[in-house]
Amino acid sequence: MSYHSISASPGVTPRIMMGFAIAFWAIGFGASSVSSAGGAKRPPNFVVIFADDLGFGDLSCYDSRGIETPNIDAVAQQGFRSTDFFVPANVCSPSRAALLTGRYPMRCGMPVARHESESKYDRYGLADDEMTIPELLKPAGYRTLMVGKWHLGMEVDGSHPLDAGFDEHLGIPSNYGKQRGPNYNTLYRGRQVEQRNVPCEELTKRYTDEVIQFIQRCKDQPFYIYVSHHIVHSPLLPSAGFVGKSGKGKYGDFVQELDHSTGRIMAAIRDAGIDENTLVVFTSDNGPTIAGSTGGLNGGKYCTMEGGHRVPGIFRWPGMIPADQVSNTTLTSMDLLPLFCGLAGVMPPEDRKIDGKHILPILLGQSTESPHKVLYYYNGTNLQAVREGNWKLHLPRTARDQPFWSKKKMKGRGFVELNEHRLFNLRADVGETQDLASRYPDVVARLKQRADEVRGELGDVDVTGTDQRMIELVDPQER
Repeated sequence: MSYHSISASPGVTPRIMMGFAIAFWAIGFGASSVSSAGGAKRPPNFVVIFADDLGFGDLSCYDSRGIETPNIDAVAQQGFRSTDFFVPANVCSPSRAALLTGRYPMRCGMPVARHESESKYDRYGLADDEMTIPELLKPAGYRTLMVGKWHLGMEVDGSHPLDAGFDEHLGIPSNYGKQRGPNYNTLYRGRQVEQRNVPCEELTKRYTDEVIQFIQRCKDQPFYIYVSHHIVHSPLLPSAGFVGKSGKGKYGDFVQELDHSTGRIMAAIRDAGIDENTLVVFTSDNGPTIAGSTGGLNGGKYCTMEGGHRVPGIFRWPGMIPADQVSNTTLTSMDLLPLFCGLAGVMPPEDRKIDGKHILPILLGQSTESPHKVLYYYNGTNLQAVREGNWKLHLPRTARDQPFWSKKKMKGRGFVELNEHRLFNLRADVGETQDLASRYPDVVARLKQRADEVRGELGDVDVTGTDQRMIELVDPQER
């Protein structure tokens, strides 16, 4: 179907006009390809830089007291920086599955984190019939690369990155640590061993080198790169050139190595002459551990308070996404799948529900209305909070309801047990400190209804949802 013609208003560039056309595709008008500024039929490249356990306040572009990150700050300044970017999980595996599929972890069958040393997870991985970003981009001619931490069952049949649609892969199966099984420090290229006993200190450079070489090789065709860092997950082992440089300990040094890697990737994109045809997204899989900073949010990793689910979210595409944007419009990591599909001119799957929404008008600065009317905060298989606009309702829970990583009361793990509903207005109280449940019983009642609806759809502890992918795990909340 042809596009309706659009008259440019003052200050709107041809590239922005092309963006509007793409946005029309995204809401159902359809498109087979996207024209670049020169008229060539070429969809944009996509690079997703996915940090591990990086806090909302760890970067200097989010918190002036944060670690100095000039390269990441430049990416933010040259594009769009979200101050309300939601990831639908507070631990690694579910967050990665949600990004790749555009679906809540309970819907795509990865609600809990894998632990490779436990036999109960031997058959637990990303289902081979889940549709992922690289699979969907393939018909549009994309070459795809995944580097880094997979943590979605690389050693499970059908759950390898190559099974999930990536053409090329370099990485290790999960977290770097002896407790993760015998292959925790084995570097794989595809299904083959690249190197055994690889030092953690070498991984970031190896991954970055691989990305740069891929960009140089594939610059003449559209590509998608998923950079799934180990940084800043423990162990805190920055390479020698960064030790002691940040003035904020090994954690700060590690963040600065992440920043340096980002700078190298951005330079490679510019050097390849594809800067204006490449959309770069920088974000994190969940909030920080006690080593990092939530930037004033409460909670952190393992927790359904904002500190566990609200992370940096940065988008850069010169000439398309206007620079110097700071937005409090709610976006999510699940939005990347429909965003990329729309820009590539391919249809998202229609045989399943995609929870991500079309966000291009927001990135273009043409809308401030979030497409997400309600957000759901799961901790493993336990629904713990519901958000509607600025209202967030925490639901009652027991320690038994919690996944194994959240059962104990520890610093930064808020509301391990909760006997009553707690209501917060995040616009006035992003730290979730002032309970308003007694003052707004109508809001509580409405959000309780929202919780009941999603339990029926996605399930809960001891509840099976109508659209919940069942998993082969006995007692999934237990290790």
